Amino acid sequence: MNDTPLFNKIALIGFGLIGGSIARAARAQGLAGEIVTTARSAKTRARVMELGIVDAVLETNAQAVENADLVILCIPVGACGPVAQEIAGHLKPGAIVSDVGSVKGAVVRDMAPYLPEGVHFVPAHPVAGTEHSGPDSGFAELFINRWCILTPPEGTDTAAVEKLRAFWAAIGAKVEIMTPDHHDMVLAITSHLPHLIAYTIVGTADELEGVTQSEVLKFSAGGFRDFTRIAASDPTMWRDVFLTNKDAVLEMLGTFTEDLSKLTRAIRRGDGEALFEHFTRTRAIRRGIVEIGQDSAAADFGRPHAHLGKKPE
Repeated sequence: MNDTPLFNKIALIGFGLIGGSIARAARAQGLAGEIVTTARSAKTRARVMELGIVDAVLETNAQAVENADLVILCIPVGACGPVAQEIAGHLKPGAIVSDVGSVKGAVVRDMAPYLPEGVHFVPAHPVAGTEHSGPDSGFAELFINRWCILTPPEGTDTAAVEKLRAFWAAIGAKVEIMTPDHHDMVLAITSHLPHLIAYTIVGTADELEGVTQSEVLKFSAGGFRDFTRIAASDPTMWRDVFLTNKDAVLEMLGTFTEDLSKLTRAIRRGDGEALFEHFTRTRAIRRGIVEIGQDSAAADFGRPHAHLGKKPE
């Protein structure tokens, strides 16, 4: 808990899993004197008020950003450009404007032209989440020991970048800085392509004529259950991700298709040695992820039962 807030006022545009988790974590750590938010529907705004997590729920984004020191867009990447245009004339000089999207090149292209001089634009991507959405889905511990990648455009004020780094670190994240284009290529293989594969596999299972839906549900093994969790993610968000990061995703998809063809040939030819070599190599990658603390062999790693400031066991 900080005695002096890092920001006098934080405005969150959107209040789903990420926005709600930021609000909860910032409040728990005393990082803001005031937290306000907006949401598209009256129903969501009413629910956020009931939760009592923020100081005010406003009807317009322009109202929310007035006098805010930190503005974070917690909305699908496809909506960032129009919202930047909407709030541009209401941002105070010296404010930091950020986002949480998993695509950064498109966000920079869509938002930067609208943001006035004297406002510091520091895009961000907290690499954390669950399959749940909506104002009730957030929890303060979501970002603990997860990466948050900052992608400030060239020439961004260094002090503003460091202040946002301090914010994310204070709510538990490990912070990395990279260029927007490099971020998009990295996330295309580590996040976007896996989601595309998950959506495809679950869709294929749903279309099988020889397997009933009840059997798919009843006999779901661990692998398929993991795919269904990933495929349950917000469809609007992921539609925008694939449309805005299509070049990097298509490049990774091409490489994946080539590797899949190699495995197909190995299975068809009964080449057990090729299969064993491939599975051994990928198993080592999994071990590496666990060893650096990005996951745990224990079930339900990173779920709400974790505690802020405590490393996962």
